[in-house]
Amino acid sequence: MAFKLPELPYSLSALEPHISKNTLEFHYGKHHQAYVNNLNNLLPGSGFENAGLEDIIREANGGVFNNGAQIWNHTFYFTTFSPDAKGKPEGSFAGLIEKEFGSFDDFKAQFTTAAATLFGSGWAWLVRDNNGALSIVKESNAGNPLRDGLTPLLTCDVWEHAYYLDYQNRRPDYLKAYWDVIDWNIVAGRFDKV
Repeated sequence: MAFKLPELPYSLSALEPHISKNTLEFHYGKHHQAYVNNLNNLLPGSGFENAGLEDIIREANGGVFNNGAQIWNHTFYFTTFSPDAKGKPEGSFAGLIEKEFGSFDDFKAQFTTAAATLFGSGWAWLVRDNNGALSIVKESNAGNPLRDGLTPLLTCDVWEHAYYLDYQNRRPDYLKAYWDVIDWNIVAGRFDKV
């Protein structure tokens, strides 16, 4: 099975000033596309020729895992954003955040700290376990919590290519802007699907 770069649900300039068109042209258009190209080149003879991305994440290693997970991670990340984002979740999902973390502001602070303190490249994740409990986990490089049986709800890419063109090495500035583009209806919908 050949993979394709999924289309974004918004224009490349729709997230400005938080995430620039220039960043999306490189992050989505070049980096994300490179993972797709690399995986398609690695699949023949790998035993994963007909596997979906989630199977690749759970079972593969090496380059097949790295590129497959990065396709999934980036697609998940980009499809969480909206130019019409609201500042915080509402309804029952907001109640779950408050129950697990004390308040939305406490959750936001804990998630931001996880993303800011992840050494090197990787991802901060809000996940749900099989009992419905929420937690924040950090994964290095292409790591994905699906591998640990957790359901991803939200992620923040802290590879430098996610923010360097807009924020240089100022990861905290990128993390502050990140919250302004989260579509909480999508995040809540991911919780409800399980």
